[in-house]
Amino acid sequence: MSMHLEGPWLSLNGRKKGKVKFRNAEEARRARELEESWQKLLRAQGVEAETCKRSRALKAEPLTYKLSAPAGRGNNSHIPSLNSGAGVATLAPAKVYTGTKVKGIATMHKSNAVPVFSDEEAIDISRMRR
Repeated sequence: MSMHLEGPWLSLNGRKKGKVKFRNAEEARRARELEESWQKLLRAQGVEAETCKRSRALKAEPLTYKLSAPAGRGNNSHIPSLNSGAGVATLAPAKVYTGTKVKGIATMHKSNAVPVFSDEEAIDISRMRR
């Protein structure tokens, strides 16, 4: 899907909302008090420490794992396969129609193969328009 078909919910430059404007000074003061009490509550719960831990974890080196096979399951390429000399299976006989009902196969429009049971059917199929 092309980018010009996406709606305004898709933002490629972050979710910044810009400067908040209040109706009056009282609303602004109440918003500042709410934000201050919220930050105090977060500090009391230790959320600032969580953000520090998260940033420290993001700066750490990624873990590296070395995968190896368990004991006794190493490389088995030195063990040869058993060759008995015989084939795996016999060839199935070719399927051939031995009946007398079907006279042949006609090709109808768009390469559609149709069985022909009588001479009249063959004539009808040959007279069909493309």
